Amino acid sequence: MDRVFEGGIMRHSVKLGFTIILSSFLPLLLIPGCNGSDSSSTPGGKPPSDELPQQDIVVTIGNLSDFTGVAATSMSIISIALKDMVDYFNNEDLIPGVTVEVIDYDNQFEAGKDISGYKYLRWKNADLIWTPVPGSGIRLKPLADKDHFLVICASVDIEELLPAGYVFSVGNVPQYDTYTLLKWIAENDWDYQQKGPARIGGAAWADDYSPPFLDAVKAYAQTHPEQFEFAGAHITDFSFIWNSQIESLKDCDYLYPPTPMQKFVADYRNAGYEAKFVGSDVHDAFMGMIDDGDLWEEIDGMLFIRATRWWNENGEIIDLVKQVLYENHPDNAEEIIRNGCGYLSAYQAYQMLHIIKDACEAVGPENIDSQALYEAALSFTATSDGIDLYGFSDTKRCSTNYYEVCRADAIEKDLIRVDPDWLPLIREP
Repeated sequence: MDRVFEGGIMRHSVKLGFTIILSSFLPLLLIPGCNGSDSSSTPGGKPPSDELPQQDIVVTIGNLSDFTGVAATSMSIISIALKDMVDYFNNEDLIPGVTVEVIDYDNQFEAGKDISGYKYLRWKNADLIWTPVPGSGIRLKPLADKDHFLVICASVDIEELLPAGYVFSVGNVPQYDTYTLLKWIAENDWDYQQKGPARIGGAAWADDYSPPFLDAVKAYAQTHPEQFEFAGAHITDFSFIWNSQIESLKDCDYLYPPTPMQKFVADYRNAGYEAKFVGSDVHDAFMGMIDDGDLWEEIDGMLFIRATRWWNENGEIIDLVKQVLYENHPDNAEEIIRNGCGYLSAYQAYQMLHIIKDACEAVGPENIDSQALYEAALSFTATSDGIDLYGFSDTKRCSTNYYEVCRADAIEKDLIRVDPDWLPLIREP
């Protein structure tokens, strides 16, 4: 049933996933230390017992995700990316004296299993927990804050993440995505001084990302009425019938579609309407469906706000991600790229692994625990392309500092970056 709220957007119980995970265990590398002794000096060629080579300290990431529930198939790539990046750090000995492990828990996309998953992973000696499942990080926040245990999640509603505690996000924050994108549109894509305010609205399911994104659209339009006029937000339960929403939004200049978006954008264009679509990583995670449906003309010009470089760009981190992808999956790397941003979650794994590295350097591998990881997260910064692209602080729980804007190109059948500059994240409308 469709619900239209001009004065705000009601949250519903239906939760959809946008990111992806598949269980895929990778070999762990134990790197013995060298003590310089002559192994032939003892019978059997073994060094004295007090001089046996030291094994690495194991730091364990608890991976709380959906492996068999409704989002399991579509979430497979995130788990692959996590374990590939962990394997790279281990093989390259990037955290000396440490081997990183990943252990999994299947919450089957059921909110009621988050706490049992948290307890299981802690019982299995996880040093921190990572969850890309929408809403899981927030549901775990009371326990994590009480236990002083580090939890890192993906996309999150910033209003639910505060006050700042032991849950950190290395993914998208819908409000920040909105404010940064609309400011860029007003300054670069829509001449509101000549044309007047652009009409902007949206239609989506009651997931964890879209309602706060559209709430932020409304807030931005109210704060900047000379730039935008809010045309309404249509939040529905799970349905593929969008006829009434399309009619209500036919006069928009910019339009946020649901995810996956292929049915909506096809129906909207078939109805003869011309709004420019806008979105983020929750949309470009499903580019394979756009490709399969030959819908590039329908989304031509669509604007995407993104917190990582896209596949066709070069840079320190994206080059590493592509290297790891092709080394581990040479036969299907191109298909993984075609499907969208799923494997780019390796950026998130990269941040977590550097937090582990920072913590080990600060206290020594033998003293690592969740509190040491939490302290390292507070001062974490990842510099790339000459800027501090990601980082946390005592009060900052979203690592993103900068965005890029890409445009869908029907000729190239790809996303093309339209502004060479990184855009500073905007936190208020």
